[in-house]
Amino acid sequence: MRLVQITRNGTRRVGLVNSSELRLLDARYPTAYALAQKAVQDKISLRQLVPSLGTDEVLNYDSLYAGESEWRFLPAFDHPSDPAHCLVSGTGLTHKASAKNRAAMHKTVDAEATDSFRMFKLGLEGGNPAQGEIGVQPEWFYKGDGTMLKGHLSALTIPAYGDDGGEEPEVAGVYFVGPDGEPYRVGFAVGNEFSDHVMERKNYLYLAPSKLRECAIGPELNIGETPFENLAGEVSIHRDEKTVWSSNIWTGQANMSHSVKNLEHHHFKYSAHRRPGDVHVHFFGADAFSFGEGVTLEPGDLMQVSFPDLGRPLQNFLAVEDKPPKLASVRTI
Repeated sequence: MRLVQITRNGTRRVGLVNSSELRLLDARYPTAYALAQKAVQDKISLRQLVPSLGTDEVLNYDSLYAGESEWRFLPAFDHPSDPAHCLVSGTGLTHKASAKNRAAMHKTVDAEATDSFRMFKLGLEGGNPAQGEIGVQPEWFYKGDGTMLKGHLSALTIPAYGDDGGEEPEVAGVYFVGPDGEPYRVGFAVGNEFSDHVMERKNYLYLAPSKLRECAIGPELNIGETPFENLAGEVSIHRDEKTVWSSNIWTGQANMSHSVKNLEHHHFKYSAHRRPGDVHVHFFGADAFSFGEGVTLEPGDLMQVSFPDLGRPLQNFLAVEDKPPKLASVRTI
């Protein structure tokens, strides 16, 4: 079961995907966040709740997806009233290719001798613990709050202080923290974790600031117990309606060095990550990206991430902030 979040003239709605149609849900629940609140409150699953909220309002999904509708996409899940209460983060080095790409960016002759590959091996050895046990912790990074989160067909912008910007095709887990402080997985969405790889390549310790960039999830939110074992997909870059680069990608636990449950434990073990009402969007790592194969993106390029099992592809355009970097000054009060 898949949902989309859309907006028109300041009005938000949630739609249930049905092939080429979107059936709008009850306007009393205009956001996926409101649906999550209701499901937790009533102690039922979203798969049980959503069918009971369908209306007779139907939209053409094809035209909306192509950007030809007066409606536009929002991120597949967000905090609708306070983006500061949405934490966007990610886990790196969960796929073998990511460790190899990280080493290649830093021109390491022996990729398997790097800290990155050692971190990946720690995951292989201890990232899939037995039921009830705690496994090794992964790499973790912060991307920002909900203001950094974009939807399908939105531009992802290289800021004036940035060196570059490139796609990272991933799947994101979406979470809601209930009133009792317990985290609930709402579902999964296709994601573009968009990062500054040129900055990271300068020095491995620039990894943290290279991640502080916009990113996108959607267009569809897969709710409930979505299979996340072995997902095949494709990432591609399009310029002037021509494909300039593409690659097959794989994700899911069969292709990762950590189980999702282990990644979730090490994210929500922190009490600060269990604040009632908060939203968490967490990226689970990439298998391939164009920068790792020497491709430089240009303004206007279309980045597409596709995992067919999770719905329609996510598309975003590359934009560049058209102004010089400005010195940030601090005043004393």
